[in-house]
Amino acid sequence: MRVLSWNVNGLRACAKKGFTDWLRASEGTIVGVQEVRARREQLPEDIAAPEGWATHFVGAERPGYSGVGLFARREPDDVQDALGEARFDCEGRVQIARFGRLRVVNVYFPNGSGNDRDNGRVPYKLDFYRHLFEVLQRLRRSGARILVMGDFNTAHREIDLARPKTNLKTSGFLPEEREELDRWLRRGWVDTFRHFEPDAEGAYTWWSQRFGVRERNVGWRIDYILASPSAMPFVKGAAIHPKVMGSDHCPISAVVDPKILG
Repeated sequence: MRVLSWNVNGLRACAKKGFTDWLRASEGTIVGVQEVRARREQLPEDIAAPEGWATHFVGAERPGYSGVGLFARREPDDVQDALGEARFDCEGRVQIARFGRLRVVNVYFPNGSGNDRDNGRVPYKLDFYRHLFEVLQRLRRSGARILVMGDFNTAHREIDLARPKTNLKTSGFLPEEREELDRWLRRGWVDTFRHFEPDAEGAYTWWSQRFGVRERNVGWRIDYILASPSAMPFVKGAAIHPKVMGSDHCPISAVVDPKILG
């Protein structure tokens, strides 16, 4: 089975750039999208409920902001869309879908940049990371096999962005943000792409929309599929798909043995 994640930077806008054609051709079993920027009732029906897919959407209280969506070839056994803390849940950033023993966690992690282009939201971002981490640790202890996918809004190492030296004080590559990812990996979570492609350079998932930036591949790898230790034996490959257009991010994927469900 194929699991895919894509920050679509507005699902209605992405739909006008070929999202439905991409979804149809993706060979995906489970597809998570982030930054939907619309509630379910605001989406065209062919996007909200495409033929052959079960769908679920979570919107933010603030119109046109954040939001996540899930497309699956089978109906999930259950979907949780709240972390139990109002300051996080109001932004519509999480879905935890259960498929047998597998939990697919579709997440749009906060950006640390504030309204004044400072790093004012970094404390909120790190609190979100830590709160979700504890929720997922409880799921791990229950025996669930977990895949966490989405836009993490953090480049982990220097290899994960084109210009690390000039971004040391930029949210997305701050030491405290990178340390939080380190903490997840120390506790057993596996960065599936780096597991299979440890030395791949120029492997990015987001590019500024300034003219020529994507063409020159001046990007960041901030989208991930992480696997829990119990899920990782079932993961057979991972990839980035930079040629797919329609957003300032590109999709990422993992190939997973269907036995993960049992």
